[in-house]
Amino acid sequence: MFERSKLTLADGVRLHVDASGPADAPVTVVFLHGWCLDRRTWHHQSRALQGTNTRVIAYDARGHGRSSTIRRRSATLAQLGKDLAEVLDAYAPSGPVVLAGHSLGGMTIMEYADAYPQEFAERVQGLLFVSTTAEGATHTCYGLPTPLTPFLRAAEETGAGVLARLGAWRPHRAMLPALRPGVRWLLFGDDHEPGDLELTMSAVGRASLRSIGGFRASVGAQHRLETLAALGDVPAAALVGDKDRLTPPACAESIADALPGTELTVLEGAGHMLMMERPAQVNAALTAVIDKAVESAEAQRRRRRRRADRRAGYDQAA
Repeated sequence: MFERSKLTLADGVRLHVDASGPADAPVTVVFLHGWCLDRRTWHHQSRALQGTNTRVIAYDARGHGRSSTIRRRSATLAQLGKDLAEVLDAYAPSGPVVLAGHSLGGMTIMEYADAYPQEFAERVQGLLFVSTTAEGATHTCYGLPTPLTPFLRAAEETGAGVLARLGAWRPHRAMLPALRPGVRWLLFGDDHEPGDLELTMSAVGRASLRSIGGFRASVGAQHRLETLAALGDVPAAALVGDKDRLTPPACAESIADALPGTELTVLEGAGHMLMMERPAQVNAALTAVIDKAVESAEAQRRRRRRRADRRAGYDQAA
């Protein structure tokens, strides 16, 4: 069963949410998309899970896709972590959860883990990090010689500040054909399907100038390696392309180093849009994490039953 709905958050922002699969599925997978993109970038993975005993939630982050526009002060990673908590409360209030995040979506997961450690420990049984980072812009050099990085970063930060002040309009939609070569170079590696580039351009066109510029400051400043190190042995996978110009392999490597049990995969010739460029590999990693999550959740249920049985035996003996 497929459901499309709107979730009104505590501050009045409305999120566009797609939900599919049985409500009583043994696990719920939540897809979180990247900066200036939307939920459709996970379409290969959503399709792969159709017909499986898995509940799937995919939503457009505030200020992106079909979700409503935002105030400038709410364009932060911390707010996105709070939004994820509200989505889970509304659409997956019980049962084990696997969180799958691409780029900004992966950083959102880390914010949720940092702000809600108890809820995270109780609910999250698996993690998939795709082309993301726990160290802000530390490793980002835009695929150019590193001596240029400080100048490019300063220009980007200045431009982002200007865009954030321009509000909810989207004048760049008229310029998408001209922007297409630059987006293709920045986000994709050697190979991609033309339809996936068009979908990406459509998503970029839906993002408001405030969203494009407003999130830049908190994205650049985030550092969550200690948060990851505190998560324990939750099943996890981190994937990155060796031609990723935004979150290069060093980003995924530091995630894998910080989070015990993370399976690291570096894909040759791939860029930032791994879910589209290498759907088979991402699907395989996701399936492996889901399987481990279901096994872990079942093992926890068995342990709880044994403890309950022991308590009942003690009560009867007393």
